Amino acid sequence: MAPREAATACEYHDYVPPPAAFDKEALVEEFIPTIKYHAARIKMRVPPNIDMDDLVSSGVVGLLDAADRFDPSRGIKFKTYAEFRIRGTMLDYLREMDWFPRSIRQSSTRLRNAYSRLEGLLGRPPEENEVAEDLDITVDELHKRLAMLSGLSVLSHDEYQEDGDGSGIQRFLWEAAKDEAREEELLKDLKEVLAKSIDALPQREKQLIALYYFEDLTMREIGEIFGLGEPRICQLHAQAVLRLRGKLHNQLER
Repeated sequence: MAPREAATACEYHDYVPPPAAFDKEALVEEFIPTIKYHAARIKMRVPPNIDMDDLVSSGVVGLLDAADRFDPSRGIKFKTYAEFRIRGTMLDYLREMDWFPRSIRQSSTRLRNAYSRLEGLLGRPPEENEVAEDLDITVDELHKRLAMLSGLSVLSHDEYQEDGDGSGIQRFLWEAAKDEAREEELLKDLKEVLAKSIDALPQREKQLIALYYFEDLTMREIGEIFGLGEPRICQLHAQAVLRLRGKLHNQLER
């Protein structure tokens, strides 16, 4: 089965019985293609030392947690809820491993702040040469730093906080995770902010985000469309993510 088919292969039921009625062994068997699909997508964006089997195992834990916590009265399908928990548990596993070195997290925060600050001053997304000048580095050095952030995701808990306190995206995701009653409302608000932030990106980066996250193309396939090499596409992706993180951080701090 192809990976893209796997994402839609599991239709457990439109109506789902209470959690206690789940046959968990059958549930895992039914959802294993979906779990492997999400694990493969994440695996493409993390260092090679991250084991695929460990991602799959954490996804199974997320699925079983979803079965225990699912409330059909909330009006959402179990499949939708389960996929959210599966992916979230995989990301929690990566965060616990601390696979993003502290120095790179700090660099990510500095770059995010530079893009955000300059956009506020200029009234438009800054160009790469403007960001490099602001940071007192060359454009080539900026490209190298962006390349190190190729595994960066828009919504994650891996931002480094100097004071150790969560803020912006980090705090918002934590509140959504701990307050199940408001989770749906909070995530709806987040989607609205994210959609507006994507729409404000430079045209090429907006297209890249759409092709990568919504059309499910690889960096190499996007490079062929843009006529650019895969390394350059990875840099542009990191740049787009940094812009989005800055916008989300500012919006969610209000």
